[in-house]
Amino acid sequence: MCGIAGVCSMDHPFPVSPADTVARMTGALVHRGPDESGIYLDDWAGLGHTRLSIVDLSTGTQPLHNEDETLWIVYNGEVFNYPDLRSGLGERGHRFYTTTDTEVILHLYEEKGPACLDDMNGQFALAIWDSRKKELFLARDRVGIRPLHYTVQKGVFLFASEIKALFLYRDVPRRIDPEAMDQIFTFWTTLPGKTVFQGIQELPPGHYMRVGHGNISMRRYWDIPFSLPSEQLKASTSEICEGIGNLLKDAVRIRLRADVPVGSYISGGLDSSGVTALARKNFSNHLRTFAIRFEARPFDESPYIDQMVSALGTEHTDIRAGNGQIGQSFADVLWHCEKPLLRTAPVPLFLLSREVRNSGFKAVLTGEGADEVLGGYDIFRETLVRKFWSRRPGSEVRPALLTRLYPDIFHDPRVRPALRSFFAKGIDRPDDLLFSHLIRWQNTSRTKTFFSKDLKEAIGGYNGYDDVRERLPESFPVWDVLSRAQYLEMSIFMSNYLLSSQGDRPAMAHSVEIRLPFLDYRVVEFLGRVPPKLKIFGLKEKFLLKKCFRDLLPDTVLKRPKHPYRAPIRDSLMKGDLPYVREALSEQALREANLFDVSKVGMLRKKLESVPHASEVDEMALAGIVSSQLIYKKFVSRFPAASFLPLSPTLFIDRRSR
Repeated sequence: MCGIAGVCSMDHPFPVSPADTVARMTGALVHRGPDESGIYLDDWAGLGHTRLSIVDLSTGTQPLHNEDETLWIVYNGEVFNYPDLRSGLGERGHRFYTTTDTEVILHLYEEKGPACLDDMNGQFALAIWDSRKKELFLARDRVGIRPLHYTVQKGVFLFASEIKALFLYRDVPRRIDPEAMDQIFTFWTTLPGKTVFQGIQELPPGHYMRVGHGNISMRRYWDIPFSLPSEQLKASTSEICEGIGNLLKDAVRIRLRADVPVGSYISGGLDSSGVTALARKNFSNHLRTFAIRFEARPFDESPYIDQMVSALGTEHTDIRAGNGQIGQSFADVLWHCEKPLLRTAPVPLFLLSREVRNSGFKAVLTGEGADEVLGGYDIFRETLVRKFWSRRPGSEVRPALLTRLYPDIFHDPRVRPALRSFFAKGIDRPDDLLFSHLIRWQNTSRTKTFFSKDLKEAIGGYNGYDDVRERLPESFPVWDVLSRAQYLEMSIFMSNYLLSSQGDRPAMAHSVEIRLPFLDYRVVEFLGRVPPKLKIFGLKEKFLLKKCFRDLLPDTVLKRPKHPYRAPIRDSLMKGDLPYVREALSEQALREANLFDVSKVGMLRKKLESVPHASEVDEMALAGIVSSQLIYKKFVSRFPAASFLPLSPTLFIDRRSR
């Protein structure tokens, strides 16, 4: 992976060269690409790049150009099918001076324009400057694995992999966006295109932009596909499993393409174990695996990790994430995530990526995306039960199915009436387009009771649910209930939280690239055509994936209950007397940021210090308040602009006329 940044004057040449600006912006991204760097400048644009060299270690320094040096590219990512694309381009007369996938993309764009994106199988964010047309083209991969942010300031368009680079331009204001805060404390993240900072946007997944001649245009080139019943596959279960298996095997194969070793994360769960087994048994005899063990037993999966490492015979390294260590690293993770978090789960992944890098690895396979595309989350099964219940709202038998999903929380008969009441919310509106997620989002929204009066007034009449409804695909209302739930989960939580705060950001903090076979677009599109009854068969989640992996994995892993990845919150943030937590929750800091009600935060703090067990809502509120306070401090009130020095690039291309 890499870091990219740049500036583009939208309607006239720069009166003053942006050389220093581009150098400082690029310098803020060195952690994303510590191996090499490059800058391109002309009178209209500047492009910057920091490189994590994985393919073509010797000649791939960016920016790269086409044959006549009219097109220039900076690129963050991997296009895994580049050898096939390169072969076809060569047959059609294109000539290359490197062996990188970057140069392949540039020639593909030269030939096909934005339609080149349809041919690219990978994870990427890119910017291509056409020096003849004075036009900038930007694009992001289909599901949003790689980030790309932008802003417009007084006729200057700026873009960067991370927001901190944008804040190094003198005219970019640093202010918290009230609507974004409302979104984060409802959906756990901002909605696509939004960031927590006013005026800073993120190019949504599956979109591209054109910038030039005083205009900015944006278009979607791909969306998460789900088929109508008449368009779904009519094949047998065995035929569908064979199709999934072949696609996953090839997705793993091409994601092992690299000029450096590729490792694999393994948790002992179905998804990461399956990916690791596919790689180990088909393509790599010396696969290195990495895992997280937790000090807190409810979060730990050590026995299953041990079983998989033993079964596969991999060379293995793991870390032990202690509660104190998680608390100590939370602030560092926020610097990289650049948005408030309602959980601490990104921190162990941040610690793991550091160990991966210290072990000499730059790239790892991961199992993210399997739950979303194959129906693995409890919320999907819960949606099916609630939909079934809605047909007979007075039934005593139908809601009892929920006890099979959540035996741990339904075991106490004293709380069953309250739980039934919770899951019954919205049961009279089964056709609501947000039926699957509303009760969860409404539960998370309880954390907004801690918002300050001024923040609530700034949010005003904004309604995040209406915002989501307006973004839904035209065919969404006629999809089945599971497909709707999957789309909401993938387009909001997966793209903007899982692949960002738990994906790219904690990994790239230590210059590690994650590769996600389950999110190969061929896999996603194929599963969009699979009948929902086969994804969750009865109430068996990931039914098809378990059948695909039955000859690869031990029964103990195949048949184990779903164990969601989590990390301790209260015990990590409040039991170590961390100075930054104490400061963030202080009356002075709360009044300065003016995001939260001082007295209510004080009561929450006293409650969490005294009760033996914290509720889910209180823990989310604690993480959200502390992280928001830190985001305000790190990026608004005390942003360390002076600490970023101009980069001295490995490659410098100067095409300025003066």
